[in-house]
Amino acid sequence: MLKSGKLFRLRRLSLAGDGRHLLVPLDHSVSDGPIVPAGKWDDLLRALVDGGADGIIVHKGRAGAFAPDILKTCALVVHLSASTAHSADVHAKVLVADVEEALRLGADAVSVHVNIGSDTEARQLADLGAVARSCDAWGMPLIAMIYPRGPRIADPHDPALLAHLANVAADLGADMVKTSVALPLERMAEVVADSPLPILAAGGPPDGSDLVEYGTAVMGAGCQGLAIGRRVFSAPSPRELVSRLAAVVHGGVPGTAGAGGLSTSSPTGPPTNYSTIVAGVA
Repeated sequence: MLKSGKLFRLRRLSLAGDGRHLLVPLDHSVSDGPIVPAGKWDDLLRALVDGGADGIIVHKGRAGAFAPDILKTCALVVHLSASTAHSADVHAKVLVADVEEALRLGADAVSVHVNIGSDTEARQLADLGAVARSCDAWGMPLIAMIYPRGPRIADPHDPALLAHLANVAADLGADMVKTSVALPLERMAEVVADSPLPILAAGGPPDGSDLVEYGTAVMGAGCQGLAIGRRVFSAPSPRELVSRLAAVVHGGVPGTAGAGGLSTSSPTGPPTNYSTIVAGVA
């Protein structure tokens, strides 16, 4: 019965039922500070829902603060990890909530952040394993937000390193993995091929290049979805941007795949050289 519960919840993370996901992380208010004025939160959430986001990711207090009818067609993911930009070690994530709290809030999934290569990697891995055990007991899907960050990481976009991270997430019991992309971007296909789990590409190009074009290329590389926060909630029209990204994720954007299945042409501009893009943080 609990296994069936996890399957039901996983299905709710994909509006189209195609196993693809567009998630919008909104947990930045803990790490960095307010993302919108307090009175604008409901407006932002409605814009994301109306635009077609499959799910939002928030901390437990935020999840309990808005009206439940806002998420009428959008899944709720409760983030269990936290740190702030003011910490002595910004890569040190700690658990601030548990699976039972997320269940009481009506969550469809939980997420845990792990920074591989950080000074506190061992503690974060132990936390991921403990949450996975709880998720298995309660039939709760687990998204591992696992990144190569810290003093021991030479190249955070190395495909072999990212494939290792995806396998760490799988071996410790996650159901999906959210991580950085490989560079050059076409090598993301190698990461996908070596991953036992669906991969959600985190963030987007920080150089201001077209996010929809970028998303098209990432999905073309075989990722199962996008998890983009900052570039969405800071956009002039989050609803419009989410609508365009949802079309990319669920197959609604026309385009011809290039070599390796990557679509790198933009319907509104010249091709982008994704080999030179450094992927940002969701």
